[in-house]
Amino acid sequence: MSAATKAEARIHEVDEDQGGNDVATPLDLLLADATSSPLRRFLPGMSGVRFTASLARHPGRIAGRTVELATELAKIGLGRSELEAAEKDRRFAEEGWAKNPLLKRTLQGYLAVGAALRGLVEDAGLDWGDDQRMSFIIDNLVEASAPSNNPFLNPKVLKRVIDTGGGNLVEGGRRFVRDFASAPRVPSMVEPDAFEVGTDLAVTPGSVVLRTDVFELIQYTPQTAKVREVPLLIVPPTINKYYVIDLAEQRSLVEHLVAGGQQVYCISWRNPDARHADWGLDTYARSIIEAMDAAQAISRQDKIAMLGICSGGMIASMLLGHLAAIGDLDRVAAFSLAVTVLDQDQAGLPSALLSHKAAAASTRASAEKGYLDGKVLAEVFAWLRPNDLIWNYWVNNYLLGYPPKAFDILYWNADPVRMTAAMHRDFMDLAISNSLTQPGASTLLGSDIDLGLVDTDTYVVAGIADHLCKWQSCYQTTQLFGGDTKFVLSTSGHIAAMVNPPGNPKASFQTASSNPADTQEWLEKASKVKGSWWDDYVDWLAERTGPERNKPRKLGNATYEPLCEAPGTYVHDR
Repeated sequence: MSAATKAEARIHEVDEDQGGNDVATPLDLLLADATSSPLRRFLPGMSGVRFTASLARHPGRIAGRTVELATELAKIGLGRSELEAAEKDRRFAEEGWAKNPLLKRTLQGYLAVGAALRGLVEDAGLDWGDDQRMSFIIDNLVEASAPSNNPFLNPKVLKRVIDTGGGNLVEGGRRFVRDFASAPRVPSMVEPDAFEVGTDLAVTPGSVVLRTDVFELIQYTPQTAKVREVPLLIVPPTINKYYVIDLAEQRSLVEHLVAGGQQVYCISWRNPDARHADWGLDTYARSIIEAMDAAQAISRQDKIAMLGICSGGMIASMLLGHLAAIGDLDRVAAFSLAVTVLDQDQAGLPSALLSHKAAAASTRASAEKGYLDGKVLAEVFAWLRPNDLIWNYWVNNYLLGYPPKAFDILYWNADPVRMTAAMHRDFMDLAISNSLTQPGASTLLGSDIDLGLVDTDTYVVAGIADHLCKWQSCYQTTQLFGGDTKFVLSTSGHIAAMVNPPGNPKASFQTASSNPADTQEWLEKASKVKGSWWDDYVDWLAERTGPERNKPRKLGNATYEPLCEAPGTYVHDR
């Protein structure tokens, strides 16, 4: 039986074991949804049937919501309603929403109906998976119907039409046609020429010291006279470009680390195509080992520290399990994870949006093509935050006719990487089975993986506002590893948790001296620290990466000669 057939069989086996419950994982949503119709994610399926059946069994709840809504609508019509948009809701910041009687009533009616629909989901008393799925669908429908999205109701748009003689709608129409002509079919969040990698982004000095078919290894130029002996190897996501950790100056984690005296190496993954369909977890794990070998040889050390991010963190975690299994774990002096979910059980909204049968169909679709298109993944990602990543740009780009603002994170987000069919299959199998929580349930490079055997000191970072990798799910990592783990909760979302430079007066993070099994108990015990976790991380690394020594006089060595300057060549592949 082929690897693909085995993986598909496991997907169906899990589906049967769970009684057909349409619950999946965050990785499932991003990876499986990307191969299906965009409309599919808004179809309620069996969750809709159970939602309807539950309400039918409780007609009193529907009657109560109906009476409440009718009463509120009557108040709105008489001008006596006190409903108003949230103070931080920028969609309705224009004074016309408050001063114009028609617009005010329209807004209040929208708020009343939205509250009633969301209340019905709450009244249905669904289980976790169905509740998450129905909440997602209702929320998207409510946000899509916001009067601010209507050019005939939005006062800011109407004023713009008068000011430009309708030119804003003409320009917006051009942008709409351009954006929806090809994937991802969502509004552009940044202009394609807003930045240039190597000029505006990814500018920390360094050199590529190793290039293979799978990756380039970048060694960064030390910025201090003394450096820590043990180097740090960064393993970035496999579905995004590496430079999320090396954005603009003063917003680069790499820049901050080298300024703190750390020797830093970073993997830059190749953007694969159909020729590389067979690259799976083992391929990428071997590549990390190659990068470790090179960094250790250049720095003349027998140990290395490692930082894994998102999907790269999952592979790096499994690799540590492999090293523990073969008795080679002492190569890793310290391990770190950022916005990485290893325990997929009820891991947030995405966990509820996809059935296992759809996951199996997805692996077949990517196998036929040879890869999963990163642009389509970006589209799925955007619909998880429709207000911020869809409707905000709908109004700005198409109704107002403005170009989107230049923002480095969004430029990076629009510069995705394809995923090989084998990696897609392996990730889907891994996530649906949730096998990293079960000793010996997953394998890598021929070793049964037991994360409990990994006793390396670990630093785990999550974002409290992360909509993709729920912080409670990231926290479960503290219960999987066998060593001392420090968990840090940043006051930001999925990407901003990583791009968290010092200097922001609003920045802070939470941490605690112990990691109880219950996340709420940890939160109650955690103390708040003002500032960025970057500084805390540099200090934590410094305690585990050896004494200082003179910085190397040049990059690379006789075996690993510098091939070109950072950011290398693979980062430019589209």
